[in-house]
This record gives sequence, C-alpha cells and structure tokens, in this order.
Amino acid sequence: MTYDPAGHLLLTPVDREAPARVARLRQLGFGDRPDAAFDAFAQRLAEVTGAPYSMVNFIDEHQQFFAGLHTPGGTRTGSDLNAAASSDVGRYMARDHGFCPHVVVRRKALVLEDVCDYPRFAGNPVVDEIGIRSYLGAPLIDRTGIALGTICVVDTEPRPWGRAGLETIKSLAAELIEQIHRREDGRI
Repeated sequence: MTYDPAGHLLLTPVDREAPARVARLRQLGFGDRPDAAFDAFAQRLAEVTGAPYSMVNFIDEHQQFFAGLHTPGGTRTGSDLNAAASSDVGRYMARDHGFCPHVVVRRKALVLEDVCDYPRFAGNPVVDEIGIRSYLGAPLIDRTGIALGTICVVDTEPRPWGRAGLETIKSLAAELIEQIHRREDGRI
C-alpha cells in the first residue's frame, strides 16, 4: 500500500501479481485496445444494474485500461463523466485512481454504496476530480488463478446496491470470465 503523506491513509494497495497479470493479458491479447465485445458487455452491465457508467477494466503495474466502457452519452471516452475531469480521461486511468486496484489485490467484490462513508476510499482522487459517489465491482479471476482486472459500475450519486447488487456483479464477472475462456479456446 502507498501512503498519503498528508493524511497517512493507506491508498493504493501493493500489487505483487501485476507482472504475471501483464503477461497473461498479453497472452490473451487484452489490455491495450478497446474491444467491441467488452463494450457490449459494459453496456449490458449498465442496463442490468441501472448504473450510468460501467467498465471492463484491465490493470497493469501503472495504469488501468477500460477495454469495455459504457457512458450515458455513449461516447465511450469517459470524458463525459465530469466536465471538470481531464478531457483525456478516455479509456486510461492511473492505478492510484478508483477502486478497481483494491478489488484486484483483494480478489473480492467491493460494494461502496456511498464512498464518502469510508475514509479509506473517500480520499480517492476519483471522488473529488470526477465526482464518483458509489461503486460496485468484482474481480475477473481466470482459469490460471490470476485476477486479470474487474468489471464495475459507478454512479455520481449514492446507490443502495445491497446484497442483490453484490450477487449480480459477481455473477456477471463469472459470465465474462467464461466468455474470455471461450474466446481463448476458439469457441467464439
């Protein structure tokens, strides 16, 4: 974990699996370009959860890449998330921004109905810079045991995801992993 020198809060977790993840993502051909199937999955994820923003996110040592992205404006650039955010948010985000790096390292789903209720997460740059107020995400753990990334949904308003949201996001993560395995095996 890294420390915020001002508040001494633990921020981004140390990710010892990152080199193996990067190698696996390269083997699969993921993590560096948009993918229409992942965009479609992100759109479905938004529809199922009722969230305005959703992502299929692969994480390397330094950044996150949204191989699948759904935004309400349909631009898939991420810049419509908040006009105050960098106009180049696009499909890339620093590893210390957001909550997906925590999900990957923990290897467990994460439900934050209101990120401001959790001091550890309330100080994350996406809260102030982009306006994220709620998060629901699950890891994408493939057949090799590596957490490739996450699927997640976010909102600029608090959301009562509850147990149903947790079960939904976990089920959809399992569905996407099966799709990834079918693709790898040449069955898609």
